[in-house]
Amino acid sequence: MKTSRSLLAAPYVLWMALFVVAPIVVVVIYAFTSAGVTAAEVGDFTWSNFTGMGIYLPIFTRSFQLALIATVICLLIGYPLAYAMAKEGPGFQRTATVLIMLPMWVNFLLRTYAWMAILENNGLLNQFFQSVGLIDLVNHILGTDMAYFRMIRTQGAVVLGMVYNYLPFMVLPIYSVIIKLDHSLLEAARDLGADSTGVFRRVIFPLSLPGILSGVTMVFVPSVSTFAISQLLGGGTHMLLGNLIELQFLGGAYSPHLGSAIALVMMVIVVICMWIMNRFGEGEEQAVVL
Repeated sequence: MKTSRSLLAAPYVLWMALFVVAPIVVVVIYAFTSAGVTAAEVGDFTWSNFTGMGIYLPIFTRSFQLALIATVICLLIGYPLAYAMAKEGPGFQRTATVLIMLPMWVNFLLRTYAWMAILENNGLLNQFFQSVGLIDLVNHILGTDMAYFRMIRTQGAVVLGMVYNYLPFMVLPIYSVIIKLDHSLLEAARDLGADSTGVFRRVIFPLSLPGILSGVTMVFVPSVSTFAISQLLGGGTHMLLGNLIELQFLGGAYSPHLGSAIALVMMVIVVICMWIMNRFGEGEEQAVVL
């Protein structure tokens, strides 16, 4: 029996070794070595890739700040939506799930390009605001002479792109946890005198923490490492870690060793953040049991 299980697990282990472990090992090797004579070679062990990283601290700060803002917004929107879906009947749940997943059937870049067309200075939103006279009203109140609202190439546009693209990753995990809650626990809480607010605060919300943590992880990690959203909606003026790493590998400042070091530091910080959130979730679950 053990032999058959090992044989079944072999393809998975091989896949993980080739496409997960091996790339991380290569990144670690490049991060702690200097450039060799040729592009395919690595040099000697060095810390210089890390010691000179302080100049990129504003980019690290901006990346985690925008990713955190996007994650919080996704949670504030996603949790009530997931809770409302779980309270409705099966027909509504199926329809809502399809509508939430529908944008994901379209290519990621196409969705981002669509938002560029919406947010451009002469895009759909600004044309709508001009047609209803909102821009003229703002100019009259503030005494300005704006021809359009500047929405593209801003940090707000980057956060909007993150929220739009990653919101389903927050809604679906929370919904899948809430829908599976044991209704006998909710009935017991009501029998013990808890009102609707108390049931939600003392039972539903703590038991839904695994879904919240999964959603936070699935939104925060791609948000902090994104480069397409910040490049297209931010116009390249608000560089994030993903853009910085891409620049080291594909840009004119070709330096894969520095890029690997930046990627390694980002991975370590993300893992620490996820570990802290998981520890927090375990503590909340123990409190519910007690």
